[in-house]
Amino acid sequence: MVDLHCHYPMHLLARAPREVIKEMSRVRGRPRWLDRLRAAVVLLAARALNFARWRGGWRVGLRGLERGGVQVLCSVLYDPFAEIDLDESYGARPEPGYYDDLLQQLGRVEDDLRRIDPHNRRHVIVRTKRDLDEALGSHKVGFVHCVEGGFHLGSTPEEVTEHVAELAERGVRYITLAHLFWRQVATNAPAIPFLSDRAYDFVFHQPEDVGLTDLGVAAVKAMHEHRVLVDLSHMREKAIRETLDLLDDLDDLGRGREAATSPTPVIASHGAFRLKPDGQAYNLSGDTVKRIADRGGVVGIIFARHQLDEGAKDVPAKGLDRSIEIIAQHVHAISEHGTMDCVGIGTDLDGFIKPTIDGVQKAAELKGFGEKLRARFPDGDDADKILSGNALRVLRAVLPD
Repeated sequence: MVDLHCHYPMHLLARAPREVIKEMSRVRGRPRWLDRLRAAVVLLAARALNFARWRGGWRVGLRGLERGGVQVLCSVLYDPFAEIDLDESYGARPEPGYYDDLLQQLGRVEDDLRRIDPHNRRHVIVRTKRDLDEALGSHKVGFVHCVEGGFHLGSTPEEVTEHVAELAERGVRYITLAHLFWRQVATNAPAIPFLSDRAYDFVFHQPEDVGLTDLGVAAVKAMHEHRVLVDLSHMREKAIRETLDLLDDLDDLGRGREAATSPTPVIASHGAFRLKPDGQAYNLSGDTVKRIADRGGVVGIIFARHQLDEGAKDVPAKGLDRSIEIIAQHVHAISEHGTMDCVGIGTDLDGFIKPTIDGVQKAAELKGFGEKLRARFPDGDDADKILSGNALRVLRAVLPD
């Protein structure tokens, strides 16, 4: 299985770092007591909003991924204290220091995996096609770094351009530009389960005439240049349209007279189809799915019941069979507006999506999910495409040799 969106680093945020890395403290100068406080806040929030039970545990770890049959994981780098920056007013432009914290988190992920697996027998950091082949051929778990939240990238277009290039060099293969709150990069769709779209828009105002800002445009241009996938998840329709239109223009400029050149793929790493015409804005419209499919991209189906359940019909009352049937409805809807070649899995486990689908509370349970999905889609090619093939094709398209 390939999971296009999974928060492996989240449990590391709940651990206070043992020592401050000098290179990072140089910029922000954050005292160690504040790091310990932040770790405590993350753990408390996880107990309330992420763990299946208050005394439960994290959903994602290396052993669980192995048991769940996950061979490639898009590992999401995200700093909640950058997005919800209490030093700033709502909707403020990003601070430059967010980027340094992002790099520190990337380093902590790699350090943690080396601690668990010092001889690299169980994992590989995927930065090239060769690394991907190693993960698939040796049954190691391949970790692909990705970033959720364009606010991490910098406070000016010049910073964003420079940082995207550096992240690409470090192995980051996609960036989700929008997220939960407006931070002057790209307008976002509501995605907080206890708030309706209408209530969210009333409380968290965003400019109606904006899709991408100058920071968002700079990010898309730099990502296109450095073969970093743009992730449309969390974007409002206007931001999605402006992003895809910009990529169309960039592809035309880069293609020149070589009309046979394939368009740059684009993804929605963790989403669902809008089964109700007036459904929540987070879920993807048929037009968006078609444009993703036209670019050879993929939609990773999220495992959050908040997004999946809306509009699903005639499903079992509970259990894994219920989850499989709901996901099958989304698969069929996506394939009808695109093709079966643009459907994948993007669980968003440990992404504070409580409740997750019935039957999958932790990564270790993904193996049973995969077996059930294969039974639901008896054409082996379809199941293979959903579980791994489509995502691997897109990753290979942007990984360097």
